Amino acid sequence: MKLHEFQAKRILEKYQVPISKGFMIEDPDQAKEIYQQLQSKVVAVKAQIHAGGRGKGGGVKLARSAEEALQHARAIFGMTLVTPQTGPTGQLVRKLYLEAGADIKKEMYLALLLDRDSSRLMFVAASEGGMDIEELAKTDPEKIIQMKIDPLIGFRSFQARELGFALGLSSEIHSKLFSLCQGMIEAFWKSDASMIEINPLVLTQEKQLLALDAKMTIDDNALFRQKQILEMRDFHEENQLELEASQHGLNYIALEGEIGCMVNGAGLAMATMDVIKLAGSEPANFLDVGGGASEEAVTAAFKIILKDPKVKAILVNIFGGIMRGDYIANGILGAIKATQLKIPLVVRLQGTNSKEGLAILKSSGVAIETAETIDEAAEKVVRAAKKS
Repeated sequence: MKLHEFQAKRILEKYQVPISKGFMIEDPDQAKEIYQQLQSKVVAVKAQIHAGGRGKGGGVKLARSAEEALQHARAIFGMTLVTPQTGPTGQLVRKLYLEAGADIKKEMYLALLLDRDSSRLMFVAASEGGMDIEELAKTDPEKIIQMKIDPLIGFRSFQARELGFALGLSSEIHSKLFSLCQGMIEAFWKSDASMIEINPLVLTQEKQLLALDAKMTIDDNALFRQKQILEMRDFHEENQLELEASQHGLNYIALEGEIGCMVNGAGLAMATMDVIKLAGSEPANFLDVGGGASEEAVTAAFKIILKDPKVKAILVNIFGGIMRGDYIANGILGAIKATQLKIPLVVRLQGTNSKEGLAILKSSGVAIETAETIDEAAEKVVRAAKKS
């Protein structure tokens, strides 16, 4: 689960990570009053969406008067903000965050995440931060610093010194960096986070460190014990098909292709998407119905796939284990009837009761193509999509 900037900052502030004073508003006409409350010569007016690159898209403006803050707020609020992370459709701005400005001396990048190769927390940092960190990672990857944390001894002061020197900070700042990093680690564990990113982390002219922006992602599997954080969930920012799928216990991720996929098992789903690409098309989604999906879940899966207007054909690729082939065949027929399916459908069934399942499909009188192998299935569904 992703958090807005203002939400991430409230959590980080709780663990003594320094932030600027700021307020979230949902009415742009409040901007004038908030500017006066902040008592800062410069106030940043920031769009609150679950995507980076807001500044490049026109979603972050600096105001030097209450009137200018109001103008920026009215311009940004309600706009469809397009950034490299939103895709071409963009995201509607429903919230704004007004924050006191800082007298910046240096901008840096600092993130905390899990290194899956070593199963350890790891800081990722760069002495250059701000909007172009992605470009820096492409052009000068050697400037990206990685520092793993030993779970037996934790993050130590000598590591803060190493990190500080790597970031170009003078020794008098290292203790402040140590405290900030410790706060990030505590926030990470106690919030069940999967990522915390501060970009930029700034050093002010007063020699203070400040999290000028912040992102946090929370592990969905831990939300049952994070009641307060769960209340922060913004459903407007989530893909509505993905949200609907989660309500049926389905794992669905929307993609940009034209072949709808319904598969059981994450590994098989990824292999199916790869084979579709090799056959000359692109998957419209990742959809894992799980090992024991009911007929209702299969019907829901079809409905979700068909709500994507880009889908020109559907590939069902099921390897029966717990899920029996005859059972899934009846579920497919029920889904076709419920959705009045009008686009091509290719089905590959293997495993438990697959012969019985295929026999049910062939005797149904419904126009369904079947396939023996995954390659054959991909070729058939791509060909059918091109014809449709």
